[in-house]
Amino acid sequence: MAKVSKNSRVGKRSANAGSGRDFVKLVQSIKNPETGNYTYKEVMIHKDKLDDFMKDK
Repeated sequence: MAKVSKNSRVGKRSANAGSGRDFVKLVQSIKNPETGNYTYKEVMIHKDKLDDFMKDK
């Protein structure tokens, strides 16, 4: 399950145009079925593709 910061969904696109503020960092925890340990996968994606990414997971 990935978590998304509340600040990543704030509008104000015109102020952020062309800046790195259009990207969000997702941290996804993945459980190993054999040992039960968790590993974490970090992904940087564009805000517009956030919904597509969450549908796949």
